[in-house]
Amino acid sequence: MKIKYERLKQENNTKARYGLLHTNYGTFETPMFMPVGTLANVKTLTPEELKAMNSAVVLSNTYHLWLRPGEDVVDHAGGLHKFMNYDGPILTDSGGFQVFSLAKNKKKDIVEEGVHFKSHLDGKALFLTPELSIQIQNKLDSDIAMSFDECPPYPVTYDYMKASVERTIRWAERGKAVHSNPRQSLFGIVQGGEFEDLRRWSAEETVKLDFDGYSIGGTSVGEDKDTMYKMIDYAVPYLPEDKPRYLMGVGDPIDIIEGVIRGIDMFDCVLPTRIARHGNAFTRTGKINIKNAKFKEDFTPLEENCDCYTCKNYTKSYIRHLIVCDESLGGRLLSIHNIRFLIRLTEELREAIKEDRLIEYKEEFLEKYQ
Repeated sequence: MKIKYERLKQENNTKARYGLLHTNYGTFETPMFMPVGTLANVKTLTPEELKAMNSAVVLSNTYHLWLRPGEDVVDHAGGLHKFMNYDGPILTDSGGFQVFSLAKNKKKDIVEEGVHFKSHLDGKALFLTPELSIQIQNKLDSDIAMSFDECPPYPVTYDYMKASVERTIRWAERGKAVHSNPRQSLFGIVQGGEFEDLRRWSAEETVKLDFDGYSIGGTSVGEDKDTMYKMIDYAVPYLPEDKPRYLMGVGDPIDIIEGVIRGIDMFDCVLPTRIARHGNAFTRTGKINIKNAKFKEDFTPLEENCDCYTCKNYTKSYIRHLIVCDESLGGRLLSIHNIRFLIRLTEELREAIKEDRLIEYKEEFLEKYQ
């Protein structure tokens, strides 16, 4: 079936909403944080560990899986769920963000038909079109596929962004026309950069195409926080109330709170596992670097009240030892904690929405976190 969004509660003081996402693999509450498994694996973690953290949707990436192992291999395995042994919903990113970062000459490499770029693996010349991106995702058999869009850098000129947004709409139409997997939902992507009129136009035109859900792209690409929040504000009022709203590539705790306040339902980011590999952990009093010497004989958990596997079983001192000695278990343990931290944050945000106390929750969180 196609995914369906059901709004259960609208917060009185903000645009925040509590709801349910009905999928082929169960029903899950929103707002939610979605861990990223770029290559069909959330780095170093098993599906069972993700489920223990209350993970719902996880992400994989079309570009990377197209190159390795190839969409046909995944298709022959029975689709992504069987291939990676994850019995929860999966979203595939279109590959657009990666492709545009690899396209060196934007004016020359981005053409109406698609994008020319070179593989990050071997330098081989590649060409990805909206149709091919959707066809690959059809074979991957994810629950949610993403339209192929241009994700421009920040900043760009108004004229560049206008042409980019118009092309993204044309690409969305082309991708939707070839989408053929009846079990798979397709999301449209709103672009427009920092320009209010372009964000509105992009949102309105994307909604006219009647996607199963809508995402806001082009944020967290170098802009300051206030600009990012304005990008969300410019788009959300023109998105349907009965469809899920997804803010792409955002995983900072404060940004998640601000996104929820503005009416966002779904978030994803590589941040929790990326910073874990470098010895960093989210805590309620801010991000810490476990390599700091003060943790050498700190025999307390990363957080006293955290319910994750790491905090229940290991101390800062031991995790520091692992990270300093370059033992892979250290990064695994920090990844478990960081993902659970963000999932738990969205659980608390859901409760705050139900109780109409989201602004109060934000103030309490910021007082400790900063």
